[in-house]
Amino acid sequence: MSSTQQSRRSFLSGPAAGAAAFTIIRPELVRGWAGARLKVGLVGCGGRGTQAAQQLLFGSENVELVAMGDVFEDRLEKSLKEVKNNQTYKVGDKVKVDAEHHFVGFDAFKKVLASDIDIVILATPPGYRPEHLEAAVAAKKHIFAEKPFGTDPVGVRRAMAAVQKAKELKLTLMTGAQRRNDTAYVQTVEKVRGGAIGDITACYAYWIGTPVIQQKARDAKWGDMTWQHRAWYSFVWICGDQVVEQHLHNIDVCNWFMGTHPVEVVASGGAAWRPKEEIYGNIYDHISADFVYPNGVHMSSYCRQYPKGCHQNISELIVGTKGKSKGNDMGKRERGEIWNPYVQEHINMVKSIRGDGPYINDGMAMAESTMTCIMARESAYSGMKITWDMMMNSKLDLQPKAFGYDEKMGVPPLPVPGEYKFI
Repeated sequence: MSSTQQSRRSFLSGPAAGAAAFTIIRPELVRGWAGARLKVGLVGCGGRGTQAAQQLLFGSENVELVAMGDVFEDRLEKSLKEVKNNQTYKVGDKVKVDAEHHFVGFDAFKKVLASDIDIVILATPPGYRPEHLEAAVAAKKHIFAEKPFGTDPVGVRRAMAAVQKAKELKLTLMTGAQRRNDTAYVQTVEKVRGGAIGDITACYAYWIGTPVIQQKARDAKWGDMTWQHRAWYSFVWICGDQVVEQHLHNIDVCNWFMGTHPVEVVASGGAAWRPKEEIYGNIYDHISADFVYPNGVHMSSYCRQYPKGCHQNISELIVGTKGKSKGNDMGKRERGEIWNPYVQEHINMVKSIRGDGPYINDGMAMAESTMTCIMARESAYSGMKITWDMMMNSKLDLQPKAFGYDEKMGVPPLPVPGEYKFI
C-alpha cells in the first residue's frame, strides 16, 4: 500500500471521517485514486457520442462503459453495436451495458446519471448541454462534454455556473475542443506566447465546408419534435447554426491564442443556396464576422456550408509583428497506432481523474467560445453590433417549454436583418 493510500485510509477512519462522508461519495471520485476501475455512462448516442465512447475506452485501462441513454431506441442500439464491434478501436470487451441500463426517452440522461457511473459523456445535440451539465455536476460525476455549451445566452450562462460548481467540487471536466489536446497546437501556442511571432496583430478563422443534412425526408409517423431531433442540425434551437456548432473549433483556437474572448462583433450572413424546405430548417449557410478583442486586435471569421464542388478551407491563421502561424505549425504531433487528439483528450481526462496528470476543468474556455459564436450569429441575424455585455445580459432562451415525441413545434422563419430583434 502506498503512503498516499495509507494517509487517505487514516483520514477516513479518524476524527474527520464524519465530515468527509458528506463530500466523498465513493473512493473512485477522489482525485488520485489511481487503481480505480472507472465506469462510464453515455448520454447521446449519435455519431459523436459513439466515437467518444470508443475513444475513451481505447485510450485508458480500467475503464468500462456501463450505461447508455438517448431519446431514440434505434439510435442507442445502433451505437451500442458500433462500440462493441468497431474494428479500429477494438474495445468490445470493455462494454458492460446490460439490458437494465439501456435508457430511452427525454429523461434518459437522468437515469444514466443515477446509475453506478464515475464519468458521463454528454454528446447530445448542443441545445441540451446546459441542462445536462447542471445535472451531471449535481450528481457529482466527472464529465466529458462535447462542444458547444448551448445555443442561446441564457443556456450558456447556466453552463458557466455549472462549470464553476464543478471546479469547486474538483470534478474533472473535459470538453470536446480536441485541438486543445493536440500536441502540435499545444506546442505552437506555447511558442507564440513565448514571442515566436511577436505581438499578435490579427487572427483569421475559417470553416468553409459542405452542408450537414442528417435526414433527407420526414417520416409521416414523426411528430414535430421527433422530426426536429432527427434532423437537428437544421434547427437553430437545438443546433445553434453552423457558426456555433461547427465553426466554434476555429474561433476557439483564436480565443486560445489571444487568452480571452472578444468584446464585440459585427457580422453578416444569410442563406445563399439552402432552399426554403422543411429539411433545411431555419439556419444560415454562410456567416462572416469581424470580432474585436479587448486590446483592439481583430479576428476575421468566415464559415459557410455550400454544396460539394465549391472551395473548401478549414484553418486558422495567427498574424504577429514578427511572423505568422497556422496554429499548429510550430509543434510536433504525437505518433501511435491510432493516435489522434480525439483519443488524447480522453487520456488526459482520465489522468486528471486519477491524479496522474494536472487537474483539468476547461469548461469556462468552452463556454466563452460558445458565447463568442452565438454573439456572431445574433449580429448576423439582427444586423446589429453585438457586445459581450449584451450577451451576458440577454434574455434569449430558445429552449422548448415542453418535450414529447409528438409535441407541436413550429419553425421560426429564416432571420432577416432589420426585422429580427435581439433580446
